[in-house]
Amino acid sequence: MTSQILTQLLQALSLLSVLLLLGVFLRAKVKLFQKLYLPASVIGGFIGLLISPEILGRLSSISISEEYIKTYSLLPGILSVPIFAAVPLGMFLNEKKNIKSLYPTKVLIAFGIFQCASMLQSAIGYATNMLFTKISPEIGMYRTFGYELSAGFAGGHGLAAATGKLLEGFGIPQWEIAQGVALTTATIGLVGGMIFGIIFINIAVRRNKTSVIKKIVNENTENINKIDKNMERGYNSNINTQASLGRETFLSSSIETITFHLAIIFAVCGIAYIVLNFIKKIGIAGLDVLPVWTYSMIIMFALNMLIKKLKLEWMVDSKVKAKIMGTLSDFAIVSAITSLPIKAIIHYIAPIIVMCIAGFIFTYLIVFIFNNMLFKNDYAFERAIISWGTLTGVLITGMTLLKICDPEYKSPALTEFSLGFSLMSVTGLLIVPILNTVLAVGSTWDNFITAIISSALYLAFAFIVYFFQRKVKV
Repeated sequence: MTSQILTQLLQALSLLSVLLLLGVFLRAKVKLFQKLYLPASVIGGFIGLLISPEILGRLSSISISEEYIKTYSLLPGILSVPIFAAVPLGMFLNEKKNIKSLYPTKVLIAFGIFQCASMLQSAIGYATNMLFTKISPEIGMYRTFGYELSAGFAGGHGLAAATGKLLEGFGIPQWEIAQGVALTTATIGLVGGMIFGIIFINIAVRRNKTSVIKKIVNENTENINKIDKNMERGYNSNINTQASLGRETFLSSSIETITFHLAIIFAVCGIAYIVLNFIKKIGIAGLDVLPVWTYSMIIMFALNMLIKKLKLEWMVDSKVKAKIMGTLSDFAIVSAITSLPIKAIIHYIAPIIVMCIAGFIFTYLIVFIFNNMLFKNDYAFERAIISWGTLTGVLITGMTLLKICDPEYKSPALTEFSLGFSLMSVTGLLIVPILNTVLAVGSTWDNFITAIISSALYLAFAFIVYFFQRKVKV
């Protein structure tokens, strides 16, 4: 590696930084972006796409260079490793528990419903693949097409940006196309999920289905206006009320707290690469196809337990870790969208539209029907709307929709859903390697069946917990 390569990388990152700043400015000024809660990274990414060779380059000689685009297409895959590695860090550390106020069974039910819908999204994607393979073979559907729906909807732009790296590791030649498709579904999900969510809330309030807000005033604008304006604009100009980045666990005379957390994350990434290379060298079937970030999560989980065992919890702050993940995600998302392969996406536009429409419909049915069934007269709509927003966008989308119908978060929906959402990180250490193995070597049909069975098992789990809860109450 030469200084010239590093200089070019710095220049490429400089342009991404400008795009992020433009995204921040537009989010603060454009009402539409505020109402849709579009992240600055998504806005900046689409600005980058507009001035890329795929669009502006076709109309003018001035555009982002092809070298930068190549770098941007690879960057999300690289950044995904430390992003996923950081997930277990700080888990179960420094938690203030009040067990009596929590209902573990409700957390597990929310977890089961969410995972059921997420896996069903994957099944819908693979079903779309098989449908278009049969009716339009000239499109040339690749084997893993369909994975992108769940990656984009339930996973959001962060997981969507990591899709290329995952499939590239599996030897899928269309990995760049898949990354573009996943980012497309993520954007459709984020925008559509927010718009449909607001419509669902208006209908629910009119029909008296909400538990916190019981009547609508002027088309619900009174309640909607209660949403924190800072959240809409994306910044807080009041210095006195600005939140802290986290605890300063180390003193700068030794090491910066952020540096310490980054050092742990990057060190674990390095160990994960060593483990994966060793597994590939000795040829352990099944394990050699797993992406490196799977190993990084497992190693970090073990390290996190060691930190807890040694009573060194004071060294780690989950809030600082989350900010590092958010920073890396911002750069991963803006670079991934900027490098979208427009031509390839247009080629697959019909199956993309079909699976997104089906994804919205079935996600709605699963989330609202089963929340109404298993949480009857127990904030069912509030639980459903935060799940809907997260399954089509990101957690902040779900929280924003919940805030419209529960402005002060008086319902238990946010607390219990957040705990269930965190549970996915733990179970993912067991489930994700299995799903990825099927994705790596299985046919489209194999992946479809695996997704259907997984979805059914998660739903069965939710019902088992529900009936156990009722039996205990009796």
